[in-house]
Amino acid sequence: MTSTTPVPPGRPRAFDIDEALDHAVLVFWSKGFEGASLDDLTEAMGISRPSLYRAFGSKEDLFYKALERYTEGLTAYFARALAEPTSAAVATAVLHGTVEAATMPGFPTGCLGVHGALATGDDSRPVRDALIAWREDGMAHLTRRFQQAVDAGDLPPSTDPHLLALYLRTVANGIAVQAASGSSRPELLQVANLALGSWPKP
Repeated sequence: MTSTTPVPPGRPRAFDIDEALDHAVLVFWSKGFEGASLDDLTEAMGISRPSLYRAFGSKEDLFYKALERYTEGLTAYFARALAEPTSAAVATAVLHGTVEAATMPGFPTGCLGVHGALATGDDSRPVRDALIAWREDGMAHLTRRFQQAVDAGDLPPSTDPHLLALYLRTVANGIAVQAASGSSRPELLQVANLALGSWPKP
C-alpha cells in the first residue's frame, strides 16, 4: 500500500512491507522462483526495482523472506498440529491443513515449499537447497513428535518415528502436487482420510 504522506523530492515513497511481501508470496507460489520475473514481482508488489532492492536485497533474498512469511501465515497449521494430544490427531491436522492450504479459493493451488524450486538451474541451487532444508525441518519436527508418542505409549514400541514422519510428509506433498494439478478439495480430503485410516494404533 503506497503512503499518501508527501515526501521530499528524490526520496522514495514508503510502502507497506508486509503487504508487499504478501504479494511476493503469491507470485513465487504461482510461478516458482525461476518463473517469477522481477517485472512480475515489482508489478504485483506495486514498487520499483530500486525499491525492491533497497527493501529486500536481491530476488533470492526476497524469496527467503516470502518463504518465511508463508511459513508463519498460510502454513501455520503445521506448528499448531504438533501440539495436538495424540499422533493420530497430529497427522489429521497436518493432512487436513495441507488440503485446506493447497486449495484456498483466491490463492494459488499447491504449496510454495514443495514446487517453488523443484527444478532449477545451477544459479538457483541455493534456493532449491533452502526449500529442501525447509521440508527437512518439518520432517525433523514430526520425527521428534512421533518419538514422543512412542515414548508415551501412543504409538506401538516398534514404530519408526522417522519413517512415519516420512510417510506423512510424502502424503502431504502428494496432496499439494495433486492440488496444483487440479484435484478438488473434496477429492483430496478423501485421499487424506484414506491415508489416516491406516494410522498405527497404540
